[in-house]
Amino acid sequence: MAQILDGKALAGKIQEELRDRIQTVQPDIGRPPGLAVLMVGDNPASAAYVRNKERSCERVGIASFGQHLPADSSFETLSGIIQDLNQDDRVDGILVQLPLPGDLDSVALLHQIAPEKDADGLHPVNLGHLVRGEEGLRSCTPAGVMRLLAEYNIDPAGKKAVIVGRSILVGKPVTLMLLEANATVTIAHSRTPDLAAVTREADILIPAVGRPGLITADMVKPGAVVVDVGINRVEKPEGGSRLVGDVDFDNVKDVTSYITPVPGGVGPMTVAMLLHNTVWSYCQRRS
Repeated sequence: MAQILDGKALAGKIQEELRDRIQTVQPDIGRPPGLAVLMVGDNPASAAYVRNKERSCERVGIASFGQHLPADSSFETLSGIIQDLNQDDRVDGILVQLPLPGDLDSVALLHQIAPEKDADGLHPVNLGHLVRGEEGLRSCTPAGVMRLLAEYNIDPAGKKAVIVGRSILVGKPVTLMLLEANATVTIAHSRTPDLAAVTREADILIPAVGRPGLITADMVKPGAVVVDVGINRVEKPEGGSRLVGDVDFDNVKDVTSYITPVPGGVGPMTVAMLLHNTVWSYCQRRS
């Protein structure tokens, strides 16, 4: 049976490290780090994510400057708030909680965030640093995947990695990070013929498409490392719902050497790397 890649435990360890780091640096800077999460509308999943982020901030000593705005807020209103936060010296990280309601242009809003305060690591400037292999803020979920591999001494160098999904949130940045770590990387997606033949080649398999149970045991190379980035809410026959990944966990775990659970795998790591990015930006103020 596979060893579990415990993202929840590692996220707790990272939070302890960040709390110690803040306590060391704060006397020099004269204030705690600050994170502003902007939420628009009343999406229940988004509200739960935001509450989790705010509680995590409190645990490590990050001040929250979040704002919850009505669903009918205009692009101009949100843009103005972001510009004010860009100028606010108490704020080191800014995050727009996605998805946004209606026809609000999330990409245009993300571009409004000052690159040095881009806590989600998605601004074109920060993605450009990633492409060039330069220091900078990294996309949270892909950075969480890489930190999880490192924690368990899983070295991507010389390995075949297959990413299922080509989004700018996960697929493309994690590909660049794995290339930087000297893996040989293939990106599979909805137009890939014979997906199973591609995934069976992977020493490290990272599905990130949002399709429950997409990856079955016959699609996985024996002994592979499987990092499930998918988070899907499915209805239970007896009522209510539960979270599952893109991997048929119960069957795939018997084939792999390492596997992440859902929940408790990549999800907590995403939040941990958001806090890491905020503290990294905060510490740059001292240099």
